[in-house]
Amino acid sequence: MPRFSIIVPSHGVAGRLSQALDSVLGQSFGDLQLIPVCDAPDAAAAEVAAGYAGRDSRVTVVHSPPSAGLSGARNAGMRAAAGTYVLFLDGDDLLLPGSLAVVDARLSEVAGVDVLYCEHERAPWWEGEPATPAGPLPAKAPLGAFAPAELPGLTGVQLPAWSAVYRRAFLTERELVFPDGHFTDLGWGGLVTVAAGRIAVLRRAVVRHRSRRQGSRLNLPGPHQHTLLDQVERVLTRAAEAELPAERTGPLFDQAFALVLRTASRPERLPSGHRAFFRRAARLYRLHRPAGHRVPDGSLGVQHRLLAAGAYGAFRALRGAHRAAGGTVARLPRPHPARTRLRYARDLRRPLDPDLAVYCAYWGRGYACNPAAIHAKARELAPHLRGVFLVEAGQEHTMPDGVEYAVLGSRRSWEVLARAAYLVNNANFAEGVVKRPGSVHLQTQHGTPLKTMGVDQSVYPVVAARSGSFTKLLGRVDRWDFSLSSNRHSTRMWERAFPGSYEQLEYGYPRNDVYYTATARDVARIRRELGVPEGRTAVLYAPTHRDHHTGFEPGLDLEAFCRAAGDNVVVLLRAHYFYDRGGPRGSGRIIDVTAHRSAEDVCLAADALITDYSSIMFDYANLDRPIVIYADDWEVYRETRGVCFDLMAKPPGLVARTPGELAAVFRDGSYAGPRARALRAAFRERFCEFDDGRAAERVVRRVLLGEPPQALPPVLPLAERVPAPAAATLTRS
Repeated sequence: MPRFSIIVPSHGVAGRLSQALDSVLGQSFGDLQLIPVCDAPDAAAAEVAAGYAGRDSRVTVVHSPPSAGLSGARNAGMRAAAGTYVLFLDGDDLLLPGSLAVVDARLSEVAGVDVLYCEHERAPWWEGEPATPAGPLPAKAPLGAFAPAELPGLTGVQLPAWSAVYRRAFLTERELVFPDGHFTDLGWGGLVTVAAGRIAVLRRAVVRHRSRRQGSRLNLPGPHQHTLLDQVERVLTRAAEAELPAERTGPLFDQAFALVLRTASRPERLPSGHRAFFRRAARLYRLHRPAGHRVPDGSLGVQHRLLAAGAYGAFRALRGAHRAAGGTVARLPRPHPARTRLRYARDLRRPLDPDLAVYCAYWGRGYACNPAAIHAKARELAPHLRGVFLVEAGQEHTMPDGVEYAVLGSRRSWEVLARAAYLVNNANFAEGVVKRPGSVHLQTQHGTPLKTMGVDQSVYPVVAARSGSFTKLLGRVDRWDFSLSSNRHSTRMWERAFPGSYEQLEYGYPRNDVYYTATARDVARIRRELGVPEGRTAVLYAPTHRDHHTGFEPGLDLEAFCRAAGDNVVVLLRAHYFYDRGGPRGSGRIIDVTAHRSAEDVCLAADALITDYSSIMFDYANLDRPIVIYADDWEVYRETRGVCFDLMAKPPGLVARTPGELAAVFRDGSYAGPRARALRAAFRERFCEFDDGRAAERVVRRVLLGEPPQALPPVLPLAERVPAPAAATLTRS
């Protein structure tokens, strides 16, 4: 029997679940059972949990449907628990280092307690110093174990379930389970308080609670607010049945009704039924008020008296007086100059154009990436829509014939941004763009993350210093309605890096459709346009940007590589788009394709890819052609930029650490050998999950045409997909 069973519900937190599980399995005290509770075997979190279970026998995965809620998940975990003691941990929180060892030592000191109440930390959800909440545990708790009557102010009503450790036999004997509905921590904590015979306190933080960016779901408006009264009634009824003395029911009553009054004083949480909530609360107040109860002093005491009297009108008037000064209107960022700002404000008052879609890629670099692929498919499937592409000044000549465009920052660009029903971008629109009710914003993303993204960058100083305001970034995220994903790894990382209320669309990347629709003739044409000599092996070299460098550094002597790799090799050099200066950089056997507008064309032309840590590897893997990782500075990159997974452990092909190793794998052909193929197959299984040639169709039909998900074409299994043929294949045939 393990000492501890730690139950971790995972609904809605797949992106951070691995961090929670690592915080448990990394404890110095290892006598534990870890129980991740997942929605279903095919849920995103289940994939994460299954990986841990496969590596560590202490992990027991159980399932609970989302309809059962948090209480159902925790109860399912308790049914699987085998430990002497039970702890709970939310799937996006952390068990602090060394916590279990300290808890074990304290439990040995206070042997046999039913509940050990612990301190916890609350941390801002993405940056800032964690803090211990003021007074979560009374200051004068006895040093050893004690009966609840000795400290009646210590109840579980105001403590989260994960701020305590529970003896499992006690829970079983008293048949304690989490009550259904919302505010389940209140119900659980109160029921545990009533039932416990011996308790103790640990004055050390055990859990770091990472506040969700959107705040607690319990603070959102809706009919679920009425279930707060269900939990209060359940706890106070149980206390009455247990015939607890007034000395104990008094604090229980006061703490429960402090929560009730907090909700009653916020009518916006109850858009309908606020009067009914107040009247039911008043009945419960009068029914369960302990004998000799004394109301608090001050304003809170006035609220108690009004609630006891059922004086709804007076209560509303009191709250209205307190909130009268709070009528500030949030300022919206707006464009410059003043004349454009005024016109934009006017256009925002005009009706949305239901047939207008605005597209932008890479901050206006041109017609490219997922937005371009969606625009092209929309012209085919939704010809009634008018599509306008935004492009930066000086790049107008790059727009294809027949594509309507507007220059970024121009009067016309702000006009279409104000009126468009659909806005599609692979980066983000400017600060001044207002998210209008009824408009649909689609964030297409522009790669699969290996490096940290979004708010995950905040802990890497070099990156954070260049990233600008994370607060402003998240203001832009709040405009998203949909975010595209090409694999489940990306889904989890977007959830973590860009927390928001958008819907994830696991449809694949539209820009990658061409890897399954291009023909042999297309490949030959692109190679001719790029100047690849017939019969040569074209190797695409695409290094990524490094935040600790001030400019483009190729990292490899390409002429020397060509000489060492063999006479048949030419290199297509594609620097990161940050370094696109619009002119050639190579000569001889080096063909500079950095300025070429289509990364997809360049990939189709290449027989093999060399990259370091660029996300191009994930897209190129769709072609099922050789990939070699040149990782001469992996350790530096990992420490300065941060990464989502260990590329060296599961690369898409062979890994070379030096120029000599890189040239050798091409010279002897091992870059395309059996081991390289096996690595690539595993990589494609993980990262080419949803790219099948029909991603753009799924996006257009769902987002622009409003079709239901079940009507969309399903993703074709990887084994049934046929990538575009490589030129080397054409030569041999």
